[in-house]
Amino acid sequence: MLSHSLRAHLLALWILILASAAATGYLLAEFYAESATVQVAQAELQAARACREIGDRFAFFGAGWTGSVTDPDDTLKGQLTDVVVTALASQPGVEGGIWTAAGGAAAHAFPTDEGTGPKTDLPAAEIDTIRRINADALSADRPVATRRASRTQTLVVQGCPLRGPIENATAWTMTRVHTDQGRAYGQLLAGFGFLAATVLGAALLLGGLLLVLGRRIARLEGELARETQEGELPRLGATGLRELDRLVEALNAAGTRLAAARHRAAEAERLAALGQLVAGIAHEIRNPLAAIRLKAENALASPDPVRARAALDLVLDQVARLDRLLRDLLSLTQPRRTALAPTDLGSVFRDCAHLHDDLARTRFVRIVVEAAPAERPPLDIGQIRRALDNLVLNAIQHSPPDGTVRLSGSREESRLRIRVSDEGPGVCEPVRSRLFDPFVTGRPDGTGLGLAIVREIARAHGGQVRLAAPPPRATGTEATAPGATFELDLPWPAPPIS
Repeated sequence: MLSHSLRAHLLALWILILASAAATGYLLAEFYAESATVQVAQAELQAARACREIGDRFAFFGAGWTGSVTDPDDTLKGQLTDVVVTALASQPGVEGGIWTAAGGAAAHAFPTDEGTGPKTDLPAAEIDTIRRINADALSADRPVATRRASRTQTLVVQGCPLRGPIENATAWTMTRVHTDQGRAYGQLLAGFGFLAATVLGAALLLGGLLLVLGRRIARLEGELARETQEGELPRLGATGLRELDRLVEALNAAGTRLAAARHRAAEAERLAALGQLVAGIAHEIRNPLAAIRLKAENALASPDPVRARAALDLVLDQVARLDRLLRDLLSLTQPRRTALAPTDLGSVFRDCAHLHDDLARTRFVRIVVEAAPAERPPLDIGQIRRALDNLVLNAIQHSPPDGTVRLSGSREESRLRIRVSDEGPGVCEPVRSRLFDPFVTGRPDGTGLGLAIVREIARAHGGQVRLAAPPPRATGTEATAPGATFELDLPWPAPPIS
């Protein structure tokens, strides 16, 4: 997956391109609107000139008339049509006519129409607009103009009152400004086309870059996630992109150096562990051997058979201690194979409590079995019994008089949690980080192998053992109780669905 920073930069670049395109498109549209506005204004001026031209021709036509006319006859209408044709002959794209309040259209002409013949019929779609503009001009007794805009064109209509022998007569002119034609419209389309091409090209380029980088980096992620021996970095293949290949070469070189360093560190760790183990064994054996030698010398030198027998009894006790030490060492170093079977954990808890009850009584300590799951988890009962024996013995030895050792178990989703807690002083900080290492103990008489054996049993079950926080005391305060709680965290898979 691409890093957030790279995605952000590419996305910001794409947004900038879009913003620039939007601003340029807006300016093009505004320029075009300004151009269209200028064209409409010019059309209004042309319509006004044409309307005045009709008025001037009409005044010349009616000069010298006596009397007045309300509704022109056909002959007069023909003459008025000639007046309009003459007036509009020099006004390209303008049609117009003369209107009377009594009879409506008295004349109409469109001499510059580019159709197949002279246009003599009034435009039906605009007849209402023509009627209204003439009525407004007659009512106001002054020229009146209006415009009507649509998607492709703007209609400009001008009306102006006429002075002459025909009563309540007005002249009108009309022209159209086609906003979807002309040079400005072509420039707008060209500009938008160029913008669309550049934005689409940039989007495709950036999208292709993101796709290619995403696939290459996803492939590198997959290769890096591949499991290798001893956790070494896998060897990465070339991506085909020069920049990424430089990174791949650097990672491969770093992996080679890391493998060499890991090998050296493993060797050093093995030597250190071996040295620690040897030192621990030497320490644990030296004290019993010293005691055996001293007591044997005393037994040989003393003529009192009672003292000699007591010395030999102590020698046997130290030999038994050495035997236990060797058995624990063998148990710690031998590979563990688990024979899993459904186990009644409550029964295992009760047996363990009963086994150590005598020792607990001598130390005035109670062993309490609090809870156990009703289901039967898959466990190696022999190994779990031994792990619990070590944990319970450790808890009894650290509990104060009148203290309580608690055993409990629960199922939490797909995990089994077995807890053994005491009310002793807890684990001191220097020992806490190395609590499960061999020969690490907080008691002067301890061997430091019990918790190490518990750890190996937990690992054999695919789990772990840890020092958990003790439960709070029910005293009304929020302070946690002293003591230690060891927790076996073991897998408990769900039963198969039949």
